[in-house]
Amino acid sequence: MTKYIYYSLFLFFTFLQNINAQVDSKSELYKTILAKDSLLFTIGFNTCDATQFEELMSNKLEFFHDKDGFSNKTKFINDFKTGLCKNPKLRQVKRSLVKESTKIYPLYKNDILYGAIQNGEHLFSEEHESQPGIAKFTNLWLLENNEWKLTKSYSYNHQAYDLKKSENTNLFIENKLEILQKKYNIKTLGLGIIENGKLKEIKVLGESSPYNSIFNVASLTKPITAMVTLQLINLGKWKLDEPIYNYWTDPDIAKDPRNKKLTTRLILSHQTGFPNWRWQNDNKKLNFEFEPGTKYQYSGEGYEYLRKALENKFKKSLEQLAKELIFVPLKMNDTSYIWSKNTDESRFVIGYNKNDQPYEIVKNKTANAADDLQTTIEDYGNFLVNILNGGNLNENIYKEMITKQVKTKENKFFGLGLDIYDLGNNELALSHGGSDSGSQCIFILLPKTKQGLIIFTNSDEGYKIYEELLIEYLGEKGKKIVEIETK
Repeated sequence: MTKYIYYSLFLFFTFLQNINAQVDSKSELYKTILAKDSLLFTIGFNTCDATQFEELMSNKLEFFHDKDGFSNKTKFINDFKTGLCKNPKLRQVKRSLVKESTKIYPLYKNDILYGAIQNGEHLFSEEHESQPGIAKFTNLWLLENNEWKLTKSYSYNHQAYDLKKSENTNLFIENKLEILQKKYNIKTLGLGIIENGKLKEIKVLGESSPYNSIFNVASLTKPITAMVTLQLINLGKWKLDEPIYNYWTDPDIAKDPRNKKLTTRLILSHQTGFPNWRWQNDNKKLNFEFEPGTKYQYSGEGYEYLRKALENKFKKSLEQLAKELIFVPLKMNDTSYIWSKNTDESRFVIGYNKNDQPYEIVKNKTANAADDLQTTIEDYGNFLVNILNGGNLNENIYKEMITKQVKTKENKFFGLGLDIYDLGNNELALSHGGSDSGSQCIFILLPKTKQGLIIFTNSDEGYKIYEELLIEYLGEKGKKIVEIETK
């Protein structure tokens, strides 16, 4: 048997040398194979769901392990059920893909795709063990009747792995994520890590959640709307300080002369004088609570006011404008203000309250400029990377965006669509949060070092993980942000 294993490995790795170059991480093949990997391990292995192995493994499966020997499909599933998953309720071992190690190579015959090779590393950890194990793997995926099936798998070079001593911060954070997810009972938790102005890591943890899960990110909608508007200003088609009444006046405040003072600058920096939402008023009507431009007050109504002005002027919906200016250029293919026939409901993350009760899915047919954006960690990460790298804006407009337009608390300000933290030593952090029923999300950007952190959760309790992750990943700068928020 040992000779057979070594000979098989030799043939397989010789074969690998002749395959096509690896595909880009943004390609459909890469996403497809990682989605299959997520089903096989995040759901199958990590939750003792053997049906995933039944569905995704070929009946011709050959599995080679450098510690446990050779298995075919029948033996593999039997060992899984009677070994690791003999008592699923006591399941402790978790497998995590080291995504940055993953490489996907397409296999073609006569220019027709018939399979793919997946190379990478994976991490195995137990809840009460401080030191996980790490191993390399090679998987052969083949199309059988147009369905992807795992046909060969090699798991080798198993060894202990000290996360704390490792230079791989992402692995340490993934381990931390799993602990926090369990601690606060967050069903689906997503993390994006930006380093050197690039989206380096995407983690989505959840029993049935692929890495490209679609979240409702609540008020993280507002920075998108702000950037749509700034792009129009950049093109010379809109003006930051032009009165909004030239394009829209809400009937509720048409007789109030203060409507003449409203500008895009005041709306994007939350200085309109509006309440957050008019429905919070007893009469359900929009009103001014103070003179526009005199102080800060967070308002979704302001952004909706801006949406109506933009749509009136350009005779296009906000969704259309966003597609033209943001979504298509940045390849944000899974991002939308609205729910449509193109929305992949199978990947949509349902929100939950603290009692584990699901909320009804919001399915907007028209855009809300302030709320309910649907997006993925990858899409929103691309958007934030673009901001860190200048946002395709001219220098003056970019400076306006990150200029402290109004003070909100000590060492915290609001710019144009973004919170601004003054960290001292001429360093700023840019941020925005989102908070709705079943959606707690936040991002932090550090322009000076081109770093960023994105956190999406589908739980009312999701905000409870922010502090630990900010400090864990951003260190002293994360501590400073937490101090500013908690004073």
